[in-house]
Amino acid sequence: MSRPGRADRRAGITTLLVIAKEPVPGLVKTRLTPEYSPEEAAAVAEAALTDTLETVLRLPARRRLLVLEGRPGPWLPESGFEVVPQSGGGLDERLAAAFAACSGPSLLVGMDTPQLTERHLAPVLSPDAWEHVDAWFGPSEDGGFWALGMAAPDPDLVRGVPMSTPRTGRLQRARLVDAGLRVGDLAPLRDVDTPRDAAAVAALAPDTRFGEAVRVCGTGARR
Repeated sequence: MSRPGRADRRAGITTLLVIAKEPVPGLVKTRLTPEYSPEEAAAVAEAALTDTLETVLRLPARRRLLVLEGRPGPWLPESGFEVVPQSGGGLDERLAAAFAACSGPSLLVGMDTPQLTERHLAPVLSPDAWEHVDAWFGPSEDGGFWALGMAAPDPDLVRGVPMSTPRTGRLQRARLVDAGLRVGDLAPLRDVDTPRDAAAVAALAPDTRFGEAVRVCGTGARR
């Protein structure tokens, strides 16, 4: 499925990818329960995804891809994104397949950092972003990573990295360095996985859809 951008979208040299899961109750943000009901967790996830897509839509890009597990919903902007299905396998295989669909400078982010702004990605979006680095890496506070970019996408630099562990970010960055790539580092961000994370990120971005969803759904935000 493709929803191409309009001609007036700001152009750029970098392909921006968002890897995401359809916000279905019981299938997303399960670590928010039982403080949040499955429906509330899905509402928070949908808000996070919507905020992320709207931020990426405002950024200059060569292409914008939503790498989606599930089906598009009303949260998807009417134009600006190409929607491609996630591959099977573990997260490393799905990330590898996403990069395999790209050529030229490409940067991937997830849906778990709705506090994301253009300021966080400014180093990657500058005109000389790829002149002195071969890869960009955004660590998350839980030991993973929230952004990964490569000037020449190589799926093998992601495939096989253990995911969802406290060492994931360190191992992924080391994989890039060991391949001889010059790595530029982005500021760390906090992923939303638990009710405590949701409360902390909502406090950082109170005027976002995510911030509003946490306030409305908010059992977990008060813990």
